[in-house]
Amino acid sequence: MRIPELSGPELQERLSELGSTLPIIFLSGHPDIPATVRAIKAGADDFLTKPVSSDDLLRAIERAVAHHEVARGLKSKLNIVRAHVAALTPREREVFLLVIRGDTNKQIARALGCTERTIKATATG
Repeated sequence: MRIPELSGPELQERLSELGSTLPIIFLSGHPDIPATVRAIKAGADDFLTKPVSSDDLLRAIERAVAHHEVARGLKSKLNIVRAHVAALTPREREVFLLVIRGDTNKQIARALGCTERTIKATATG
């Protein structure tokens, strides 16, 4: 928290501005509840008060790494979905928007002036 030149929260903010998703664990010899709350709200994985046992530190690191891996996996899946959506033709995009809205094939066909069979072919093609 009190690093000369660049404090922990300032470093956290800079990393965030750079788009870093690395896990952050704060270690401080000066516990400060408002600073702890700000750090956690800004995305820190944990906030430990010195002295900290090696077991507690290792558990915090394991939790942070596990959380980071889950988040990376979700981001990867989201990027794949975005790529698929970006590759849709304009007509497929029209159908897609109505499908995710919850419309039935029959409703979509009526809205787009085509047959239900065409919608089924577009949605699965």
